[in-house]
Amino acid sequence: MNRTIGIIGCGWLGLPLAKAIVSDGHTVHGTTTSEERLPLLKDEHIHPFLITLTPNGPRGPILKFLESLDVLIINVPPRLRGDSTENYVKKMEGLHKAIKASQIRKIIFVSSTSVYGDVDGTITEETPPTPSTESGRQLLASEGIFKNDSQLRTTIVRFGGLIGPGRHPVTLLSDRKGLSNGGAPINLIHLQDCIGILKSIVDKSWWNETLNAVYPYHPPKMEYYQNEARKRHLPTPEYRDSSMKSGKKISSSKLILVKKYCFNTPI
Repeated sequence: MNRTIGIIGCGWLGLPLAKAIVSDGHTVHGTTTSEERLPLLKDEHIHPFLITLTPNGPRGPILKFLESLDVLIINVPPRLRGDSTENYVKKMEGLHKAIKASQIRKIIFVSSTSVYGDVDGTITEETPPTPSTESGRQLLASEGIFKNDSQLRTTIVRFGGLIGPGRHPVTLLSDRKGLSNGGAPINLIHLQDCIGILKSIVDKSWWNETLNAVYPYHPPKMEYYQNEARKRHLPTPEYRDSSMKSGKKISSSKLILVKKYCFNTPI
């Protein structure tokens, strides 16, 4: 069955996701904040929309974008690193208001395992989030905007660290000295599995769920990143403490055990 799916944020994850959905025979509406990227989306048979989310509400043809959608995927991470003071929650409140003025009721909100904060032990969807960063706090609050609206059927997907073409933490860690938490487990997921999970939610109608999405392989950071550096012939990162074994290990009782999703792309 052909569906019309909207993706807000056609960047590193959103664009290949849109292309995969188009190849499955569905219609995709995609947004970008850059006018220069509109032809790129169009060339990939994605209906392009120039839309920017702001604290004062979406700027651009948001209602036209939302019109006739069967599913909306919100894939806009907060930009709260360094000196940024973005009000991500206000942006999501403005988007929520626009959604309420449309007919769309099925939402996928792409979130992050950062909402769990700096905790130790195995983390599942039943673990209460305790975010320790401003980004995590605003993400958790934004999840609630959509999840707590009983008129919407919202599924939250909390991805671990994203890796894939042109993106891997080892490139930033290479040759660094004195890194901490070398014994803490990694929590990563490959782009292709992100795409597979998001497509499965739509295809199998997994609505009103909260899902952790992390590849089920959790070696210590020191072991993993030093091995990855060697594979790429990069200087290896050095950790000052390799014995520390605390940290969180993200698991998913719902995605793996209940939903039977098979992770296909090793990290």
